[in-house]
Amino acid sequence: MKIAMMVRSFLATPAPNDIAYSPATIAQSLADGLHENGLEVTFFGPEGTNLLCSIETCGIRPLFTTMTDFDGLVSSSDMFVDYMFGLTDLRMAREILERAKDGEFDCVVFHHFESVIPLASLFPTVPIVFILHDEMDDKRRDMLELHSSRNQYFISISDNQRRTIPDLNYAATVYNGIDIDAFKYAPKAENYLMFSGRITPAKGVKEAVQIAIQSKNRLLIAGNLSKQDYWYFDEHIKPYLDDKVLFLGMLGRDQLVKYYQKAKAVLMPIQWEEPFGLSMVEANACGAPVIAFRRGSVPEVVKDGKTGYIVDNSAEMILAIEKLGTLKRKDCHDHARTNFSRELMVKNYETVLADIVSRHSSKPRRKKISDYTAYDISDRLTRLSKKIVKTSRKKTQR
Repeated sequence: MKIAMMVRSFLATPAPNDIAYSPATIAQSLADGLHENGLEVTFFGPEGTNLLCSIETCGIRPLFTTMTDFDGLVSSSDMFVDYMFGLTDLRMAREILERAKDGEFDCVVFHHFESVIPLASLFPTVPIVFILHDEMDDKRRDMLELHSSRNQYFISISDNQRRTIPDLNYAATVYNGIDIDAFKYAPKAENYLMFSGRITPAKGVKEAVQIAIQSKNRLLIAGNLSKQDYWYFDEHIKPYLDDKVLFLGMLGRDQLVKYYQKAKAVLMPIQWEEPFGLSMVEANACGAPVIAFRRGSVPEVVKDGKTGYIVDNSAEMILAIEKLGTLKRKDCHDHARTNFSRELMVKNYETVLADIVSRHSSKPRRKKISDYTAYDISDRLTRLSKKIVKTSRKKTQR
């Protein structure tokens, strides 16, 4: 099976160390994993993209290489007025589809449907697979309905993600996976709680800080902070920073693992419908239980009472912290290894993609002009002229 894959044309994969971008992380694991399994994978990305599989840049350079550069771009309306993000994506996506139409690829996989969806109906013979990484809200539903076509197949990363748009052409749900061996298990914890994720209102950092203070626990906060959320950090987190509440900033994976390994629990008081939540799996793999609000994918990732606790509000989260002694860190690790490994994710995607290619190739399709013989065209023209004459006679008789 020959597969083309794309995340973004304006950001290299893997993403720079100071940018938290889960779709690129998953895409790298998936592309490299499929390549290691013997599939022919061509990954499309701008210059600087570096994976084990074949790389195509289409001569495109990344629009930014640091979080500071990115903040500078999105803080100005010029980027959006000139459609620079979309135009670079469409340039790369068009080349992928043209080459797939010519038989170079059996299917194409996009990690952001908005990068290519306006072109989808122009290439009906190409099976186009979208891996959904975002919350599927009403606005995204409207966009998908506006550009729907029969050759689009969707893979959700949790069943809950389908809630708002249940009638898409879903091929499967495939949970995200991590390199379990990179998130090594540690049997003993120290006396602190942890938050890991983007510093933004949706992730519930403010709530985590208040819960830690009210429960008289130390809290370590790890995550990246973008310019658009400076106000949130300055108002809700910075005033509470001291020797009990610490902000560690954006950590590299090795540093992050060390903090996970010693955390007695990771708090996830999320304020949105989290489609998956990689930090929950990463924490569990290291042995740290997760205490999370009952939203989004949480009930599919956390095994309540076994790998953490699922709660409905801050008061319940504080009570759950007091019950951490009843959980076994080894259970957390084993659950992550069994259900959310990179190997399992790659295997599941390989199965789903093969099924999509098989199903799409067996679908009846309307003939193109090039499929018709000269006799076919002559016959159709004759029948069409007769129909016109017949219609004209009826109108005359009236």
